[in-house]
Amino acid sequence: MEKRYGLITAIAMVIGNVIGSGVFVKGGKVLSLTGGNMLQAVLVAAIVGLICIICSLVFAELGARCGKVNGVVDYAENALGSGYAYYVGWFMATVYYPAMSSIVAFFAAVFTLRLFGVNALDFANGTISTEAVGLGAGYLIMSYGLNAISPRLAGKMQVSMTVIKLIPLLLMGIVGTAVGLSNGTTQAVLNEGAVNGASQGGGIAGMLSAITAFAFSYEGWIIATSINGELKNAKKNLPIALITGSVVCTVIYCLYLFSMSAVGSTEAIIATWPLGESLPELVFSAVFGRLAGTLVYVFVTVSCLGTLNGFVMGSCRGMYAVAARGEGPRPEFFGEVDSQNGFVIKSSLIGLMLGGFWYAWNCTLWMKGPDFMGGLHNNMWIGWEPDEICVVNLYAMYIPMFASLMVQAKDLNVFKRFIMPGLGILCCLFMVFCCYVGKGFRQVTGYLVFLAVVMLIGRLFRGKTNKTEKFLENFS
Repeated sequence: MEKRYGLITAIAMVIGNVIGSGVFVKGGKVLSLTGGNMLQAVLVAAIVGLICIICSLVFAELGARCGKVNGVVDYAENALGSGYAYYVGWFMATVYYPAMSSIVAFFAAVFTLRLFGVNALDFANGTISTEAVGLGAGYLIMSYGLNAISPRLAGKMQVSMTVIKLIPLLLMGIVGTAVGLSNGTTQAVLNEGAVNGASQGGGIAGMLSAITAFAFSYEGWIIATSINGELKNAKKNLPIALITGSVVCTVIYCLYLFSMSAVGSTEAIIATWPLGESLPELVFSAVFGRLAGTLVYVFVTVSCLGTLNGFVMGSCRGMYAVAARGEGPRPEFFGEVDSQNGFVIKSSLIGLMLGGFWYAWNCTLWMKGPDFMGGLHNNMWIGWEPDEICVVNLYAMYIPMFASLMVQAKDLNVFKRFIMPGLGILCCLFMVFCCYVGKGFRQVTGYLVFLAVVMLIGRLFRGKTNKTEKFLENFS
């Protein structure tokens, strides 16, 4: 496809995809899981950020050695061959991209309605308003449509939305921290967490669960690799974008979480959990007044839509990344680049269909959905949270790629060949361990059974077309 994107767009994809609904909805959950200890909550953000940075450094080296169609799938192919690349691409096309897109679309709808005073979701009682379901579905459809019809405009929107979403986070991070330190609320929150932390939970188990939960807030940086086939000077610009974006996001997240202490009460912050749609209003009202607490939802909505746009950018290219290798269902069909706009329209359509499937899954199973579905959410074998558990799944898939770099990259120095990939493997294993502790045996096993079915379906499609060789010849 056309080399249509520059370094700024790539950096905006990293920051724009990472910063979205996660930091706004997971803050209360993280503080709850750490027993109200604000310093532990900030430490959780720093740990996940460090993991993100380390993995970005390894992928930066992989990106400098390989640049073809779709970053992470290219790296998998370069490291372990076409077979592993196919299953990584299949997972990202059918599970990761559409599942993440659907949940962010729903969050965007919830925050939009919150701006107009509509309580879209009562998570505890399993009630979802029809307005939220409909608006979220509309956001999802419009985002896929925009990316399919005008991919260049979608890239420009990613840059502008990234700038807009940084405004409230930086404003709250700087001003909120200053206000909290000056009026004593920060010290009160720190004292409260130290006194009540033990009675409210926390500890090692709480932090591990919080790390799993907050991983969603950082996820999205890897999607920047999905445009490396369309990125100018990808081998140079993509590594810069990955590292720069990861560091910026980590600093902003830690600062924002600490600034929440300006509220003056950990109990008030924790009370916004389990979804946390009221947390931005609470935090910004405490610092800037009630009007700012309402207007912040404009920025939060834009933030969610920017993240949605980034995930959809990856989803539209998901099946194309598989088809471009002559793999999957009808590669000559889904690998076709439209002659009018130079984009993969057919791959975008399958992405939209899969996004619709996951949107229905989220609204009926994980979010409890209508009353008749409420009991299913309580069944932990199928009630796992897609946005968190599939993120950890992707980290697990990085491990063989990092190990392969250690074996194959004989031209690199010791630090780049062994130390960084080794740290990356440890980070990924740590994320898997946190997921198991946080989610438990039933949720993890239920998800793995589901994943096995998805991969089996992918296996049935692999290598079944007699047009593969001809297609690869034409593509090359």
